[in-house]
Amino acid sequence: MKNIILTKQAIEYKTRRIAYQIYETFADETEVVLAGIASNGYLFTKMIAAELEKISDLTITLCEVTINKEQPLQPVTTSLAPQDYTNKALVLVDDVLNSGTTLIYGVKHFLDVPLKKFKTAVLVDRNHKQYPVKADFKGLSLSTSMLEHIEVVLDGNEPYASLN
Repeated sequence: MKNIILTKQAIEYKTRRIAYQIYETFADETEVVLAGIASNGYLFTKMIAAELEKISDLTITLCEVTINKEQPLQPVTTSLAPQDYTNKALVLVDDVLNSGTTLIYGVKHFLDVPLKKFKTAVLVDRNHKQYPVKADFKGLSLSTSMLEHIEVVLDGNEPYASLN
């Protein structure tokens, strides 16, 4: 049985709130790069971008970030060349912050390039970090046991997040 922790409406609300927080943080910028970690993180990034386009005049550039979650020491790849985000404001986005492994390797990749501002955003923060990484913008903070699993489904008409 799925224990729904975020409904479609709640995800939409939290996405809009994160978009406003990003807009406030980057109000002095003209362009923001939203870099989403492949698959669900990138889907969430596109949702944030759609909200930002409704509420701001920021130029939004999307970037898909691919990290091998089983072997995070493998090179991180991005859909943009490094010169496309050099000296720009960037937000690294994922759906769930579990141990922090994926986010920390994503952060490490972007630290090799000079950025104006660098923030992180997640839909769900589980508070189980093994690395010193935090989400600057988060939809939901949830203290769970290590045995519990958060499932986020963003594709389709009825997105949701559940705790199993």
